[in-house]
Amino acid sequence: MNNILKRLFSTPRELKIFIFASFSMGMGYSIFDSIFNNYLKDKYDTTPWQRSFLEFPRELPGFLVVFVTAALWILCSRRLGALSMLLSFIGVLLIGFAAPTYTIMVLFLFVYSMGQHLFMPIAQTIGMELAEEGQTGRRLGQLNSIRNVATIIGSFLVFLTFKYLHFEYTQAFVMVALFLGVATMMMYTMKPEENLERRSFLKLKKEYKLYYLLNILSGSRKQLFITFGPWVIVTIFKQPTQTLATLLTIGGIIGVFFQPILGKLIDRKGERFVLATESVLLVFVSLGYGFSKFILPEYSAFIAICVFYLLDQMLFSVGMARSMYMRKIALFPGDVQPTLAAGVTIDHIFSILIALLGGFIWNQFGFQYVFLMGVAIAAINFFVALQVKIPEKSYS
Repeated sequence: MNNILKRLFSTPRELKIFIFASFSMGMGYSIFDSIFNNYLKDKYDTTPWQRSFLEFPRELPGFLVVFVTAALWILCSRRLGALSMLLSFIGVLLIGFAAPTYTIMVLFLFVYSMGQHLFMPIAQTIGMELAEEGQTGRRLGQLNSIRNVATIIGSFLVFLTFKYLHFEYTQAFVMVALFLGVATMMMYTMKPEENLERRSFLKLKKEYKLYYLLNILSGSRKQLFITFGPWVIVTIFKQPTQTLATLLTIGGIIGVFFQPILGKLIDRKGERFVLATESVLLVFVSLGYGFSKFILPEYSAFIAICVFYLLDQMLFSVGMARSMYMRKIALFPGDVQPTLAAGVTIDHIFSILIALLGGFIWNQFGFQYVFLMGVAIAAINFFVALQVKIPEKSYS
């Protein structure tokens, strides 16, 4: 413990602030994610189609990221990070206290989600800026591990407060707002980067086409599990709020150890190996989500779904490999953040389409066919990942 404290106090100021901001942000998002699916079901009696449609306003900010960051080009990544946290802070307060109907809640969810999505490329950009040479994966893994610690505490806090203190959803939203407010202030205290230059946010470059394709597949794969994975647990297996909170807690504990290991693995084995391995594992996850209920006894099927949920949660961390790949193939340092922002936008174009298509397939044919689509996406991703090559001389 003393060694941990010594290392923390000896950490450079900007990294230290970013660590605390990431922790507070992780707490807020963890609490929100733990309650949101049950909140939709309990307050608005949301149908599977409404739940899938909700991903349009929720994911639309991801599509808009590249345009919003281009419009705010005058702001450095750290100030843009503070603004993103502020938007999420405002959004969650409106959801908790000013959303009597589903339609109004959708509008406020857009505000919350805009902040969340703006922060995605910024988190990777700042994390890589604060890394030592040759240890980018390690640094990103450490930062993700810190967010996992926050996920553990946040989701466990939901479990305790709902089970033993009988919290209502509005009280949970207050907790989310408090943590996001702290994250906003911490991000604002970071020193702005020097020599800010105008970056070409709205220009796609042919040299990065493989990175864009990886984001197309990532967005398609991601939405199946963000939307329909938890929805299987809540609706097919009829689980209460505490179940997802517990799974997030367990996943967070695993992630504390897994994230740094994954970061080191990327540094040592390379992005290609990690991205290809992720694809193979996703084939099994997809099949498990879709067919466990039909081939196993009910309780065994539920346990299997929980295992696949945890594995899926871990695999989301592979996104750092895509960010590192982009940084290594960047023609110029100023290309990194704009291209990461473009990646988020491309990701979310397909994320939105897959959410709507998945909702249609679920309603017309059954939930298992949604995850058969996931098998196909994972297979394509495998062959695309095999094309990843790092130039001998790269910006890093």
